[in-house]
Amino acid sequence: MKRNKTVLICCLLCLFLSCSKKFLDDAPKGIVTEALLATPENADKMVIAAYAAQGNERYYLRPLSPWPYGDLRGGDAYKGGAGIGDLPEWNTAETFVNMTTDEDGVAGKWEIEYQCISRANQALNILNQVDYPEKNARIAEMRFLRANNYFWLKVNFRHVPFIDETIPVADYNKIGNDLTDDQLWGKIEEDLQFAIDNLPETNTDGAVGRPTKYAAKAYMAKVLLFAAYEQDEKNQVININMDKLNNVVALCDDVLQHSGKSMFTDFGDNFRCETQNGTESLWAIQFSHNEGTPKGRLNGTNEVCYPMVAEYGCCGYHSPSQNLVNAFRTVNGLPDFDHYNSINIGGAASVKANTIDPRLLHTVAMDGLPYKYKPDFIFNGTTWPRQPESYGSFLSMKETVIYDCPCYQPVNPWKSDSKNRDVIRVDDVILWKAEALIQLGRQNEALPLINEIRNRAAQSTARLVDVNGQPTGDFDIKPYVDGVNCTWTKDFAFKALQWERRLEMACEGFRAYDLMRWGIMAETMNDYFDVERTRRAHLANARFTKGRDEYLPIPKGQIDLSQNLYKQNYGY
Repeated sequence: MKRNKTVLICCLLCLFLSCSKKFLDDAPKGIVTEALLATPENADKMVIAAYAAQGNERYYLRPLSPWPYGDLRGGDAYKGGAGIGDLPEWNTAETFVNMTTDEDGVAGKWEIEYQCISRANQALNILNQVDYPEKNARIAEMRFLRANNYFWLKVNFRHVPFIDETIPVADYNKIGNDLTDDQLWGKIEEDLQFAIDNLPETNTDGAVGRPTKYAAKAYMAKVLLFAAYEQDEKNQVININMDKLNNVVALCDDVLQHSGKSMFTDFGDNFRCETQNGTESLWAIQFSHNEGTPKGRLNGTNEVCYPMVAEYGCCGYHSPSQNLVNAFRTVNGLPDFDHYNSINIGGAASVKANTIDPRLLHTVAMDGLPYKYKPDFIFNGTTWPRQPESYGSFLSMKETVIYDCPCYQPVNPWKSDSKNRDVIRVDDVILWKAEALIQLGRQNEALPLINEIRNRAAQSTARLVDVNGQPTGDFDIKPYVDGVNCTWTKDFAFKALQWERRLEMACEGFRAYDLMRWGIMAETMNDYFDVERTRRAHLANARFTKGRDEYLPIPKGQIDLSQNLYKQNYGY
């Protein structure tokens, strides 16, 4: 036996020696170098990987969907779930007072956005080394994706390091987060401008998930709108840049007039699988299932938002606040700006006893009413939420689908779906243009834009019916008419615009960022807490600290890794 082992070793040694030169000349098969990847085919694969990253999210502290921070930190929703100890990091985000620099949820948000940026940068490194007809368009796509992730980093953390494909990995620790607001917005604008200059006007190849020139122009309008509200070092708005607002108007005009996109006739079509990637969508994150993988490519943040009922099973997160629900009540067809929160809307009887904006029943699941347009599938506000005694009887519906929808996908113990997530829609663009016009003192030009949104809402009632085909609510929404039901001053117009954005985009994750942009986050949230803590025990000690809580803290772990090169946000 020993002799046989010796012979075997000698044979292997001879084999190695006889092949050693060839062995040393061959590239290792287990290592993928940039040189090996630098082909058009592989470049496109890297591009696809970057797109994939945009949806590689998980609800557990790594959300890409904006609602966990945009709705919870903006007063449009409570966390939901099984009490404050169930995903406590989101409870901290919702209540503000216990936010620390080493919060796991904050670190996860930072990391997942930079992971997306890393994918885009890796693709750009390969694309820069190859030549093929689609090269500039693919580079433009990657810079568009990168701009998207830097936008979300900017509005969540304010001061972040900008790392592009030109910076070697070895130099990452030399890049600080000391860019000014103008400089960082400028970097994002540069990426979007390249996208505008190099993307096609339409996706003729059917690649609906790729951005177009008009998607890039719309995103540029969004970035410029945020950048126009200039802040001091304590996060307070100190100036509104009119030049930027004029550019917002021009960009929005271009998109609305030339993109070929328009609003759906029915508001609810924005939230159905059957109509996704439709005429209103300018760019959406794509999800899928039944494409050959075990579970598909599903929305990992929204999987915890389904009701606790047999057809679904889990987990009752994202519960609209009573404050938000009350905001949909109307008086003579208009919002009750000053007294909306004095009457609680709470179920089937109350939406017939009070006049309401129909968008409420497209957005919020309420006791005794059909769930997701299925007349015989009635939401129970006592049993379907996971812990109604803590978070109330409402659940959000925009991000969910009906259980018999083709894109619904159980992933036990959770439920999920492959419904795409719109990042930019036409209604967004209309409201951005209206906002810019109002701030420019051109509020009369904004009036028909806001009314266009309201008129579409008024028409969106066909699906809001019971089993007998009767309306499920007393719907009353009217346009603003200067000198008849309002006096359309600049101040009134801006209040109407703010209200319209809240109702149109409710529970889509934008509320906190709107409040931050307008410079009214502190007063709005503390007014919200003053009333809402009497309704919900988990908000008893909630308080917004002006000059700190507008943004999340820079994660302590990132500051440590930078060897204190990164500077912490004001107030933390």
